[in-house]
Amino acid sequence: MSSYVRRKTPGDTEWFVHDRFGMFIHWGLYALPARHEWVKNREMIPDEKYDLYFKHFDPDMFDAKEWARRAKEAGMKYAVLTTKHHEGFCMFDTAYTDYKVTNTPAGRDLVREYVDAFRAEGLKVGFYYSLLDWHHPDFTIDSRHPLRNAPNIEELDRGKDMHRYAEYMRNQVRELLTNYGKIDIIWFDFSYPEKGKDAWESEKLIELVRSLQPHIIVDNRTGIEQDIWTPEQYQPTHWLTHPETGEYLTWEACQTFSGSWGYYRDETSWKSPEQLIKMLITNVSLGGNLLMNVGPTSRGYFDDRAVAALNEYGKWMKYNNRSIYGCTMAEPDLLPTVPKSCRYTQSEDGKRLYIHIFDYPFRFLEISGLAGKVEYAQFLHDGSEIKFTEGKVDHFSQGRTEDETMVVFDLPVVKPNVIVPVIEVFLK
Repeated sequence: MSSYVRRKTPGDTEWFVHDRFGMFIHWGLYALPARHEWVKNREMIPDEKYDLYFKHFDPDMFDAKEWARRAKEAGMKYAVLTTKHHEGFCMFDTAYTDYKVTNTPAGRDLVREYVDAFRAEGLKVGFYYSLLDWHHPDFTIDSRHPLRNAPNIEELDRGKDMHRYAEYMRNQVRELLTNYGKIDIIWFDFSYPEKGKDAWESEKLIELVRSLQPHIIVDNRTGIEQDIWTPEQYQPTHWLTHPETGEYLTWEACQTFSGSWGYYRDETSWKSPEQLIKMLITNVSLGGNLLMNVGPTSRGYFDDRAVAALNEYGKWMKYNNRSIYGCTMAEPDLLPTVPKSCRYTQSEDGKRLYIHIFDYPFRFLEISGLAGKVEYAQFLHDGSEIKFTEGKVDHFSQGRTEDETMVVFDLPVVKPNVIVPVIEVFLK
């Protein structure tokens, strides 16, 4: 078993740290303008103008079963869908507002279809729920609100009550955790200096969540530490640890194929297939998960760029997922041996080490510190043997110092047709 002891969590994170890879789905009215999910904020759009998107939301090509199939084929094991984003629009049939999907031309509960389809594919199901709400009549105007530059903010805020808003959130969360069966993750987003746990009444909110579904995984963005820590849009360089105790945390980096979360028609900053695969590997090599986002179009399908990116994950994961599922950071005695050009993951039982080759060498991969530890080695993608020598190099090495701790893997001169080749090492 892995020697890394994670900080104890209230919810069930055992499946989470095994599965490692999930799909984030940001979908809402912002898919119509297709200019970033914060378009209402960025362009300071008032409700009366933004209501045009509500009037015309008609995802006639939405097929939750196809979404689930694409997620599964990409190697993803769980998903998290935006049930309500900052715009306040609800993708489910809630009893507490008319600002919901069943009152648009869509005319049906899309969260229900998502839950049923993903659950049918054997995927774990999660809900994202925004703590912000730029539409709710009790949500006070702050620096992140679309009306932040209005000349009459005091007048607009008169009579608003954040306590009523916090109760509204609890009522909706009760619906989400009562009406859709077992939910594996709830992802709240987010606290900031002007509004934190007191504004959200986070203690009451978390207490409600735990009373309804005690097993559920809860993120840490309500301002109260819970199960998972969620670095966003950057790549951690170490296993996240608790700032006070130093314990290893359960963490998940959330990332995007491009620069935004919602569908952005004109965006060009799409990550390369190599970047995408390396992000997943790097996270797992540091004891973390990857939640990779898709932003569907307003008609309800994944556009070609998103499909192409998912396909790249699928092609790699089909043959190499053994180095991801059930794996974590390599044991401490192995970490000093990691070449700069590689990333290690190791099976939880410690029996297999996976060497991910980020920069493919010419013929030989030399790793100091592994001698005496390797029983057998093979490429993971095809199970073909990789020969190796220990304590010496059997190639031209005039003038070099012998290293008794070294293992030299003899690789094909030409890189296999795999974005990141993986050597599966069976340890003694």
